[in-house]
Amino acid sequence: MDIKVFEQLHQEGLIDERSLTTVKTSEQQRLFSLHWEIKTLLYLGVLLLSGGLGILIYKNIDTIGHQVILLIIGVICAGCFSYCIRQKKPFSWQQVPSPNAFFDYALLLGCLTFVTFIGYLQFQYTAFGTAYGLATFIPLAVLSVSAYYFDHLGVLSMAITNLAAWMGIALTPAQILTANDFGNARIVYTGVILGIILLAFALISSQKNLKKHFAFTYQNFGAHIFYIACIAGICIFDDAHVWWFLFMCVIAAYIYWQAFRERSFYFVLITVLYIYLAFSIVFFRILFKATNIEQLYTGFFYVIGSAIGVILLLINLNKRIKNAGV
Repeated sequence: MDIKVFEQLHQEGLIDERSLTTVKTSEQQRLFSLHWEIKTLLYLGVLLLSGGLGILIYKNIDTIGHQVILLIIGVICAGCFSYCIRQKKPFSWQQVPSPNAFFDYALLLGCLTFVTFIGYLQFQYTAFGTAYGLATFIPLAVLSVSAYYFDHLGVLSMAITNLAAWMGIALTPAQILTANDFGNARIVYTGVILGIILLAFALISSQKNLKKHFAFTYQNFGAHIFYIACIAGICIFDDAHVWWFLFMCVIAAYIYWQAFRERSFYFVLITVLYIYLAFSIVFFRILFKATNIEQLYTGFFYVIGSAIGVILLLINLNKRIKNAGV
């Protein structure tokens, strides 16, 4: 509430002193919401608890024993999931609100401890042998089911991260990962496939109304992963960088159209910026093949002119989206 507006009205004689005093008193006694502050503290508490347990275990590993550690982690995980199952509301493909404030954090802690349990089991006892894909697929399956069963966006993000880890391990030869050869073509192809899969999930969720509120998370991860993979392809493949840019533009056109349809400036923004970055890489790769000073000046003026052009374009697109929503 803008008090200055009421003071101006009082000076013009449109409201009396009593009304102005009432407005000022109401503004001074207005309740302040601590919703996001409390949620932030609770999330931070879950992360600190997980990290603190890890440090405690690490420093006392010799006296506690691996079996006791696994038992503690398993009990915490089972307790959290048991609480969430008892408290959850009936399943629905629509958005289901949390039954209480503690529910989300108990579920998040349960999922974190489950991932820790599987990772610890594999690291210490090699429970899955050399089937490293299985060690990431089991958390992926549990987190995916939990995200839909309990309707939790945070767990969905963890499931998508595990999907990326599983695809990176299952579809990429082990020697590439052990050699840290992240410029390998297989990694790029895996990223492109994963990005398209997530974009498809977003479309299905939105069109079929299956947890429609999950669509943004799928599309957000999918768009960034796809764009980054394509930019990596432009940088890696010397003879096909133009084709990679054109392929990127095809999927970007769909994301751009979808963003305008949903009036989402966020996806318009990242699409324009990623396309601008990709085009600039292609432009300079072509430019650097020449060594004369005139073409170097061309690159200098390109940076200045294109940056101004992108800013003006984003301002114009933002206005168009706002006008489309009127």
